[in-house]
Amino acid sequence: MTSKQVWTLGLASLASFMMALDSLVVTTSLSTIRADLTASVEQLEWVVNAYNLTFAVLLLNGAALGDRFGRRRVFTTGLALFTVASAACALAPDIVFLIIARAFQGAGAAMVLPLSLTLISAIFPPHQRGRAMGLYLGLTGLAAFSGPFVGGAIAEGLTWQWIFWLNLPIGVVAILLTTRRVDESTGPNGKLDLGGLGLVTAGAFGLIWALVRGNAAGWGSAEVIGSAVLGAVLVIAFVLYENRTSQPMVPMGLFTLRAFVAANSANLLVFASLYGTMFFLAQYFQVVWGHGPLVAGLLVMPWTGTLMVCAPIAGRLVDRVGERRFVVGGLFLQAVSTAWIAFVIDAHTSYLDIVPALVIGSAGTTMAMPAAQKAVVGAVLPGQIGQASGVFMMLRMFGGVFGTSVSVAVFGAVGGYATAEAFSEGFSASMTAVAVLAFVGTLAGLAMPGRRRGQRGGGHPVAPEVASTV
Repeated sequence: MTSKQVWTLGLASLASFMMALDSLVVTTSLSTIRADLTASVEQLEWVVNAYNLTFAVLLLNGAALGDRFGRRRVFTTGLALFTVASAACALAPDIVFLIIARAFQGAGAAMVLPLSLTLISAIFPPHQRGRAMGLYLGLTGLAAFSGPFVGGAIAEGLTWQWIFWLNLPIGVVAILLTTRRVDESTGPNGKLDLGGLGLVTAGAFGLIWALVRGNAAGWGSAEVIGSAVLGAVLVIAFVLYENRTSQPMVPMGLFTLRAFVAANSANLLVFASLYGTMFFLAQYFQVVWGHGPLVAGLLVMPWTGTLMVCAPIAGRLVDRVGERRFVVGGLFLQAVSTAWIAFVIDAHTSYLDIVPALVIGSAGTTMAMPAAQKAVVGAVLPGQIGQASGVFMMLRMFGGVFGTSVSVAVFGAVGGYATAEAFSEGFSASMTAVAVLAFVGTLAGLAMPGRRRGQRGGGHPVAPEVASTV
């Protein structure tokens, strides 16, 4: 590698590590945040969803902003927004301020992550991209492995605010080095789909708001029904608008492809079941078992450790076994894992009762994620791979928002934080709902086309920069 390549790869990987870490580091601190800011479970839900929702809806425009105004410029702007929003999170005087700051963090991440891939692709020739992306993915995967533990260690050893203060020096150094060491570049496609962006944002917010407010306002209330109906109407309007605009953020023609639709549906439900589980898992260890955030983070590590071990193995085996088998098998294991937790969990459950479920669920997630993406990009023409991968990433984040919302809605209807027994009952019910989501994902995977005789790996070749977005 040249010096420029080393600096670009290192800074893009560092930025990706920051964004990935912040999506997971909060999970082991939710109980501490709830106690410190006197937050309800619905407000805790928005601490997670505000980040994921803004990330999802702005993601597809991040690359377009870079193409139009300069990739380095938008990348550093996103880093600056993320860093300032992190400081705002740390200074939050109440839960509403924290939620708003988390939304701005997600907006910054939506500019940084797609452009981190673009910067690497621009400076590395095709024959070097595979190695570069492997290093990039390794650091991002380290964030997934360490996120819950890091969050727990900081929340217990210092205060939860230091989860966000940690981003400040890293963000400032990354901005300064990027302006000095990374070349500026632009792209050919710089048009923003502002109409589509507005419609999909408002529609998704309406649907999620209905899920969040269902228990508090009543599922038959005018607020909940009106929000759900308005959200659905705006999503339909988004589809109609995208069919008519000349440069849509989401080309609707892709949704006429069976493999594309089935794999994306399965992908959405992979992340719905994943985030639905992670939202309450670390809280269970703290609320019911009485552990601190650090121990809770350690207890989650069988899940993250399995992910790190199985990911490279799964990536290699997908070509041999086929995407559909891995997607179906992985989601079925997720369904088994969450159903296992739902069945055994109560106020007196031992750790050994749920460790096998954590390992099984993580193995299932690791199987399904790369296989679903390979099926998505393999279903489209080579020139459409970038757009298909962007849709995959957007639906992945929407899946996380949906899974968290469903899990919290079921928890709130059955249990609560008043006693260990009440929390266990709510957690068990939410895991039952998550198991249903994973099983529906299994059915979606079955709708994927099977491998043709003699086909190996399926579809079109996947560019390294696209494969990395898992």
